[in-house]
Amino acid sequence: MTQTRSLERRLGDAVRARLPHALAELVLFVLKQGWAALFGGLLLIGLLVSDALWQDGWRIARYDALLIYAIALQALFLLLRLETLAEAKVILLFHLTGTAMELFKVQAGSWAYPEPAVMKVLGVPLFSGFMYASVGSYIARVIRIFEMRFAPYPPFWMTVVLATLIYINFFAHHFLPDIRLALFAGTVLLYARTRVWFTIGQTAYWMPLPLAALLASFALWVAENVGTGTGTWIYAGQGALDLVSLAKMGSWYLLLYVSFVTVTLVFREALSPEPVTPSRAT
Repeated sequence: MTQTRSLERRLGDAVRARLPHALAELVLFVLKQGWAALFGGLLLIGLLVSDALWQDGWRIARYDALLIYAIALQALFLLLRLETLAEAKVILLFHLTGTAMELFKVQAGSWAYPEPAVMKVLGVPLFSGFMYASVGSYIARVIRIFEMRFAPYPPFWMTVVLATLIYINFFAHHFLPDIRLALFAGTVLLYARTRVWFTIGQTAYWMPLPLAALLASFALWVAENVGTGTGTWIYAGQGALDLVSLAKMGSWYLLLYVSFVTVTLVFREALSPEPVTPSRAT
């Protein structure tokens, strides 16, 4: 981690030396966000490149190659210390919970993976769990890279209850009334006062947590369009040139709270029940 922090500092110094302060802060914010999303970004590159190059007659299926690629990426991240072992444990949990959702949703007909593969269980290629793991990787890395604090943070048990209800509803709405509108309201009510404090250089900034989740859900919706655009997965009723429904952005907005609470099982020190000042946020 020392090497990556040193790299971040040198990059920050170089940008500030060449740009006005406000523009430099914006550029560094974007660069640090990209650095935090490195695992997911490399997975998306894998989808694009494999879709462009893969041939039907090749001996290894595209989905199986993507699984090997994802495993290699995860190993490389640990080898280069781009992720800590604690972060990797959380990411493994994301992989398991994401794969469980994939198995259920594909069987329910919500979406499908149309290509063949050896490493495919009940219609779900095993690389798909890494797509969820990339969300966990991003959240864990962005908290560390931006030295984030979340304050004032609601009682932790309430966040766990809400996250559990959100996760259950992804399954239960196929059989019971969909309560996502109530869950949307619950996220706003529970986290309305919570600010996400983050640092760029020596300056602390903040934004409301629900707004941060909304912006992240839009980025995930864009990533979804890369997935469907490459034919890696297809939603029910979606045409070849159709964009992913904006309703999926709402689904990701809710799922991000599940992801966030899962990460805070490890990053509890980033949570503060009391408001913080800019000086304390850093």
